[in-house]
Amino acid sequence: MEITPLIITVIVCVVAFIAFVIYAVVKDQKRKLATGTEEMIGKEAVAQTALNPKGTVLAEGELWTAIAKGNRIEPGEEVIITKVEGLKLWVTQKSEAKEGE
Repeated sequence: MEITPLIITVIVCVVAFIAFVIYAVVKDQKRKLATGTEEMIGKEAVAQTALNPKGTVLAEGELWTAIAKGNRIEPGEEVIITKVEGLKLWVTQKSEAKEGE
């Protein structure tokens, strides 16, 4: 039986595909696990509406209902997430958070 160039090409493609699948699986296993909303504490967000004390912020590319601790926060101001409860974020002004450190 003669091994033709077509058979060699098919074998090389199958081996390359299997190597790619193994690489993808190993890479996925090494990926850091996301821990959920708890991971958001301490991160920055931007007020989309006035927070007096309740409003909306943009955090991690998503709109969230937020409750401001302390002063009124104007739209566009940066805030720090201090607490996550369900689908609500508790936030403080970025300047206040730095003063408290």
